[in-house]
Amino acid sequence: MTVQNLEKLQNKALNIRESIIKMLVAAGSGHSAGPLGQADILTALYFGGILRHSPSDPRAENRDRFILSCGHTCPALYATLAEAGYFDKKELLSLRQINSRLQGHPHYGDLPGIETTSGPLGQGLSQAVGMALGARLKKEEWRVYCLMSDGEQEEGQTWEAAMLAGKEKLANLVGIIDRNHIQIDGFTENIMPLEPLKEKYESFNWQVIEVDGHNIPQIIDAFNLATAIHEKPSLIIAHTIPGFGVDFMENKFEWHGKPPSLKESEVALKELENLRTLRGQIRSE
Repeated sequence: MTVQNLEKLQNKALNIRESIIKMLVAAGSGHSAGPLGQADILTALYFGGILRHSPSDPRAENRDRFILSCGHTCPALYATLAEAGYFDKKELLSLRQINSRLQGHPHYGDLPGIETTSGPLGQGLSQAVGMALGARLKKEEWRVYCLMSDGEQEEGQTWEAAMLAGKEKLANLVGIIDRNHIQIDGFTENIMPLEPLKEKYESFNWQVIEVDGHNIPQIIDAFNLATAIHEKPSLIIAHTIPGFGVDFMENKFEWHGKPPSLKESEVALKELENLRTLRGQIRSE
């Protein structure tokens, strides 16, 4: 990847983070930490040449399907879709408002680019497995990508889906776990320890790849590796920092489910702008 391409993608991720902050403060409710942490993953997927999608034709038959299992992190997905041109960015400020297409969890049919309705955690991987099986039965070549939180690995249905995907050798399925170690009540390892997470999925016949969830070239390489595997489903465990880019939110589970105040949003946006400036200075040296 060239320096110019990397800079473009990093700026996309910063744009998404800035939109997330603006959306949340306008709504006065919503989740901050997870969406900010997922911005680089979604940037790699939507703008890094991985996901086959078309904002001008969001229902194209040959499109890849993206499933957001952890629906509460939808501000990141909404901001990504707007950044990609699925709808006007101005609509982002309607997040969680009455009659808005941008509800607190994605609703299928309301917004272009949304493939499923999500809400209860642990459902997305089952939906993705069904889609992947359908594609294989119809001999279609599109792939299914499913982004999950680490907290929802505590849901039993996730493991039923993982077991079926491994049994069926669904090579057209790529799971992604946002491994940020937090959930609404605290740190995952205190509430319900998940480790050894990699080995658990491997025992279900998955290929598992671990990456730095803020290293965009590394994430893209992992996606490319996943698509090159033809005998089993793939899982990318993306180690992320919740609240990434906003110092007072980073690694604090208290920001899992609350938005910034207007004053806090001003500080957050300033920090993100400083990060953009710093990266530009480093590249120019």
